[in-house]
This record gives sequence, C-alpha cells and structure tokens, in this order.
Amino acid sequence: MRSETILRFAVRFYIGIFFLYLFTPLIVMGLATFNDSRFPTVSPWKGATLKWFEALAQDGAMWDALIISMIVAAGVLIVAVPIGICCALLLSTYNGKAKTFIYTLMMSPLLTPGVIIGISTLIFWKSLSVNGGVFLTVVAQTTFISAYVMLMVLARLQRFDRTLENAALSLGATQWQTFRRVLLPYLKPAIISAAAIAFLQSFENYNTTLFVKGYDTTLTVYIASKVRTGLTPAVNALGLVMILITILIAVIYEVKRRREAMAQ
Repeated sequence: MRSETILRFAVRFYIGIFFLYLFTPLIVMGLATFNDSRFPTVSPWKGATLKWFEALAQDGAMWDALIISMIVAAGVLIVAVPIGICCALLLSTYNGKAKTFIYTLMMSPLLTPGVIIGISTLIFWKSLSVNGGVFLTVVAQTTFISAYVMLMVLARLQRFDRTLENAALSLGATQWQTFRRVLLPYLKPAIISAAAIAFLQSFENYNTTLFVKGYDTTLTVYIASKVRTGLTPAVNALGLVMILITILIAVIYEVKRRREAMAQ
C-alpha cells in the first residue's frame, strides 16, 4: 500500500471521527426529546412520545427567556458591529504610536474572564443608579463581542487594495461615497460573518450575563437554573427545534448562493 493511500485513508478516518464526535451529542439530544422519560436521556428507553414538544409549548417561562435572549442579541448586534467596524477601519489606516495601544485596548476584554466583566459592569453602572436588565446585559456583552467583530473585519481589510479608494477619490467621489460603494461591498461578507458570530456569542453567553441580567432572565441562565431544580426533555425539544431551523436557514442560503453563482 502506497504512502499516499495510507495518508488519504488516515485523513478520511480522522474527519469521520471528528464529525462523529461533533454530532453525537446532538443526535443523542434529539433522540432524548422523543423518550417517554422525565429526564433528558436515551437510556433506558421508555417508549416514543411527542409530549415534550407540548410541554415546550406550555413552558411560558422558557419562551420569555428565549425572547429576552433574542432582544439582547439584537441589541448587541446594533452596538457591537458598528464599534468593531470602526475600530477595524481605524487600525487599518492609522499608523501612529497609539495603534498598538488601541489594538490592545480592544483585545483586552477577550482576555478578561466573563465573571470579571459582569461584576465590574454591574458595579460601575450601579454607581450611576442603573440596575441590571436588558440594557446592562447588552453593554456588558458588547465590551468583548465587539472585539470579535473587529478581528474579522480587520482580517478582511488586510487584503483590500487601497488603490481602489484612491481611484474613486480621484474620480470625484466623496469619502462617504467611496466607503459606501467601494469599501462596504468588499467588507460585506466579513460583516455578515461577524454579525452571525456576534449574535451567537451573545445568545449563548452565561458568565457575564448572570451578573447583569437583573430580573430579565436569558435562555442560558434559565436552562442553568433548571439544571439545579430539575431539567426535563422540554429543553431538548427546544434545542432540536433550533437545530432544525438553523439547518433550514443554511440550506436556503446555500441554494440561493448556488443560484446566484449559476446566474453569473
């Protein structure tokens, strides 16, 4: 057997093991949704049932937590994406001595534990008579999520040909027109990816959110509290629904992308 064949087999075997490791928990979670057991498990199997979807529909507290998580994630998008874009643009064009300081300042929240960010944000805003809630959760999460946006946009900017901007300006375009018609279309893929990452980072955040949520419980905090008081497969049902929605969105996007590619 040739070395190339062995290498090809080893790579395929590794990829198979990787995807098995990645998707096995999701498969188990999905199967547990249909198990007639009050605990989220597939063993022992007590029979197939759909009652946990009904329990999910009747769990008003979980739906309220989901709505709050969506509101917080939307708020983080509105605030973190523009901040990240502006910082990336600044770092890509500024060559002064403060460039390293600005980069370090933006990256420092990523190196700070979420617990510290949550506590410090709560203490600071408490001194201004602002209590925990959706607003404070958005502010706390934005402090580190905007850094993810900056990194993704900055990576895209490093491959941008600046002569395109100079050409647009020399042809009479204003700075705003150059940004809107030249730079922004180029950055669009990075901005969309950064927005998706920001949304997911906000939606699944727990450590920071726990300290600044106030009475507005997000989904991750709600599920964590249910783990202590008694978790039911209704949570699995919600996870399965979210996975199916994500797969549907991905399929729609891929079909649309292929149609656009064929049209070109």
